[in-house]
Amino acid sequence: MSAPAETLIIDGDSHVLEPPWLWDEYLEPEYRARAIRITRSVAGPDGAARGIRPLPGVTGAQAPSEALGELPEMALEFQARLAADEHLIIDRQVVMSGGLAGLGGNGFPRRDLPYMTYLDANPPAAYLTEERIKLFDEQGIAGGVVFPTIGILWDTEDPKLADAYARAYNRWARDFVGEYAQRIFPMCHIPMHDPALALAELRRCLKLGFKGMFLAPEPVLGKSPAHPDFDAIWHELEDAGLPACLHVIVRFSRIVENPGRFHSLLVEPSRTYAFGMGATFQVIPAMASLIMTGHFDRFPGLKLLCVEAGAGWAPYIAHRLDEKFEMFGYTEKTKLEPSAYMKRNVWYVVEPREPYVDSLMDHIGESQFIWGSDYPHIDSSEHAVEQVTANAARLSPHRRRLLLGENARALYGLL
Repeated sequence: MSAPAETLIIDGDSHVLEPPWLWDEYLEPEYRARAIRITRSVAGPDGAARGIRPLPGVTGAQAPSEALGELPEMALEFQARLAADEHLIIDRQVVMSGGLAGLGGNGFPRRDLPYMTYLDANPPAAYLTEERIKLFDEQGIAGGVVFPTIGILWDTEDPKLADAYARAYNRWARDFVGEYAQRIFPMCHIPMHDPALALAELRRCLKLGFKGMFLAPEPVLGKSPAHPDFDAIWHELEDAGLPACLHVIVRFSRIVENPGRFHSLLVEPSRTYAFGMGATFQVIPAMASLIMTGHFDRFPGLKLLCVEAGAGWAPYIAHRLDEKFEMFGYTEKTKLEPSAYMKRNVWYVVEPREPYVDSLMDHIGESQFIWGSDYPHIDSSEHAVEQVTANAARLSPHRRRLLLGENARALYGLL
């Protein structure tokens, strides 16, 4: 089922897949030796790996040997990841080996991805502007917000390097938008290690037309994002009327979310568990902590968007926080019940097939929900537009228009 031709459809959560050469080209010269890179191993005379070299612009999939087919599935995938022989390098350190095709994968059989490289599973629309516009046209999408991908992986405590990495990405993202500023809406990546650097880059990006700021659900060098050191950043976004987007991240050197310790209860790795629970373990506590610190009393006009964690949890969390607030509110800094902030300051991205949207709107508010495809990640669907329009058919015409595009237009201040 497709939406009526006059219905505005805006994808509120999609991604680019950064070209492997982005940071080599866009970093300032003094940082290029520490650039983010995707590389391949170099074989020595005996065939053993002797180091790494830059990845060519286009590569072919690495075919596994026939013997691998006799191995158990997880062992097969592990061997395939090694066969793919790719490495994500951040500040001269290998942080991920193999499996980089899984950063993309939209439209590819997921079982094939372990044998593929990052570029093999990187659809052209993920990094070529004209191809993204072509995809929009084919799917009837008026426009879409784009977040980084490798940008949600890198992690450094060096403030100047963090700022340089993000500055390079933001320059490339603006070039990716090109002449399509009315259809491609970039989200700026702003590390907050150094508040002055962060504020300067945020102001630069907002002047260039970025539609909000990527916010990692983690402390910044031991400080909450609600720490007064970052107040100028929140004032800037509040004045601009644009959101801070609380988005799931991946860190290789540490566990981000405390509930992640329950991974140890699994007998063996579970991709369903990781993708199903990981985002909610990050986004919900981060959102709730910002509310309970009184952040939205200090910044009553600030918008916070919860991205890539679904939205069905919103009424439950609102009710649970309110119930406990009845008992312990006398100890809190907040002026209102927690649910009041969830209805006033927080927006939520609905996944294309997520049920109960009518109920979510009843409990939280019609204006607080947008939808997102998460294109082109491994857990996204190439049929996302069909799925969300079929899902929205259950809504009233008014609510359907809000979910499919009008709420996103208002949230991001789009024309």
